[in-house]
Amino acid sequence: MHFDDLPVLPASPGVYLFRKGGTPIYIGKAVNLRSRVSQHFKAGGKSGKFTALADTLEFITARNEVEALVLEANLIKQHRPHYNVLLKDDKHYPFLKLTNEQFPMLVVTRRVLKDGASYYGPYPDASAVRRVKHLIDTMFPLRKNSGLPLQKKPRPCLNYHMGRCLGPCVDAADPGDYSRVVEDVKALLEGRAAPVIARLKDDMKAAAQGRDFEQAARVRDRVQAVEKLFGTEQHAYVSEETDLDFLGAAQAGEYAMVQLFRLRGGRVVGRDKRFLTDAEGAGEGGGGGDLGEILGAFVQDYYTQATHVPPLILLPAEFADAPVWSAFLSEKAGRRVEMRTPKRGDKADLVEMAQRNAHNGLESELALLERRGDHPGLDALREVLALPERPWRIEGYDNSNLFGTNIVSGMVVFEGGRSRRGEHRRFKVRGLEQPDDYAAMRQTISRRFTGSLSDKLPLPDLILIDGGRGQVNAALDALREAEVRVPVVGLAKREERLILPGRYGAQWWLETGTEIGVERELLLPHTHPALRVLIGVRDEVHNYAVSYHRKLRGEAMLRSVFDDLPGIGQKRQNALLEQFTSLEDLAAASAEQIAQVPGMTLKAAQSVKEFLAQRAARNTPV
Repeated sequence: MHFDDLPVLPASPGVYLFRKGGTPIYIGKAVNLRSRVSQHFKAGGKSGKFTALADTLEFITARNEVEALVLEANLIKQHRPHYNVLLKDDKHYPFLKLTNEQFPMLVVTRRVLKDGASYYGPYPDASAVRRVKHLIDTMFPLRKNSGLPLQKKPRPCLNYHMGRCLGPCVDAADPGDYSRVVEDVKALLEGRAAPVIARLKDDMKAAAQGRDFEQAARVRDRVQAVEKLFGTEQHAYVSEETDLDFLGAAQAGEYAMVQLFRLRGGRVVGRDKRFLTDAEGAGEGGGGGDLGEILGAFVQDYYTQATHVPPLILLPAEFADAPVWSAFLSEKAGRRVEMRTPKRGDKADLVEMAQRNAHNGLESELALLERRGDHPGLDALREVLALPERPWRIEGYDNSNLFGTNIVSGMVVFEGGRSRRGEHRRFKVRGLEQPDDYAAMRQTISRRFTGSLSDKLPLPDLILIDGGRGQVNAALDALREAEVRVPVVGLAKREERLILPGRYGAQWWLETGTEIGVERELLLPHTHPALRVLIGVRDEVHNYAVSYHRKLRGEAMLRSVFDDLPGIGQKRQNALLEQFTSLEDLAAASAEQIAQVPGMTLKAAQSVKEFLAQRAARNTPV
């Protein structure tokens, strides 16, 4: 497998599986999937062997490293991949054990006995289990070196003096306090962090109210450590012995992803996924279909071939034929099979995990298509905008100004969904003494298609305007004057609403002589591939224009209207510019509000108000 063949990985915790012919040959966990997997291709040695042999790589995202650790352990135990070192012999997996005593101790063991103790695991290897034990030992004051069973000591050890042990070996521990610590440790090892955090916060508050600030600080540190390492909940497994399947689904236009996780004996042991490229039923403009229909199609495809069907199947959304499929699968399995959409509790958390992975998986597949130059959003744009052909080359335009001074515009170019930074251009808008986005846009488009750039750059297949109806109409006016026929679409920031000209505007007016203006607006789901393309272009041109404006300010080429304000020096100017985003905001503020700006006084604020009032009286736009 080559590095370029990798899926687009998220920078989040999770588990990755290198497969050869569908069989896992190496399974690993990562705090950052993108970084960790890339390291395998640089490391050589054993990593070089399985990366060269593998033909595919899959990933499962987790909420944090601890959840990823448990997922890794479950999958390794299930698949026994060849290149995981611990599986080269038949040794037992390591477990964590809370002993069955009045003052239990947490130990590592490879033997599970019926001795009344609580066992947690299995873990993938000794280093993993010892790391979890170390985390617990540093966060919770369980006894650590007083023997099995407990041996009395003549004096307390260093852990007691450091606050890491309650000292049962010297009769210093209160049984009730120790039991609460044990319950917290059990809850964390079973994946229930939220009640532990809530209880610790209560203890911290009580210690602070009792003015025991040292104890409050220790508990605070414990809360922060638990929140950082365990999060608020763990969903990689459930404590009860449960067999079930849980599904997640996500859709973006004609593309969809369904992921199915298999839970056996209370542990996640496997996953199946489907990337669908013909998910239909999108409604007007391709606006997103019904997840129930997608789930129904997956259920029909998967469960008619499944050799084992669990008694419970959890779905993220209901679909009409679910009762029929429950009856069919019950007959096939010879026992009751239920399909359910959970609303709360552990089972809803499992579905949420599947949903998160379905969304991440879909994002990865779409990003992979983009990386290969087969951007799915280009075909989607052609359909949504009713364009005659795929818009391979897209130009985006945006204006930027600060209080109406030195208005600038930016133009960016995308080809095949990728930015072509070498063809981006910047414009200083000429002849405007006050903010006028419409005039600025009209001038920018005119200069692009009638000036020297008209000969240097090819015509785009689509023009994107960062703005609403006014900016789009200004662009259409400029195109009409330049006699250029190019489709135009606007993207309004507030709701990511598409602004569509009549007949998509400029390319028809020359043929018909019809006056062209904005005809309608369209709101697409945020995950729609067409909208993803436009947002990418819009964000780049916005940042490009803003960065140019900041560059001009940094070079002292910007003369602010604040230069004329009496008693306002450079420091006060900068403070006012940071506080108020426009002259309208400044004019609407009271003198008392202006005086609250750092460096300002009430006298200076009143002077500003008087200046703005005189400026308004002279009919100068504010």
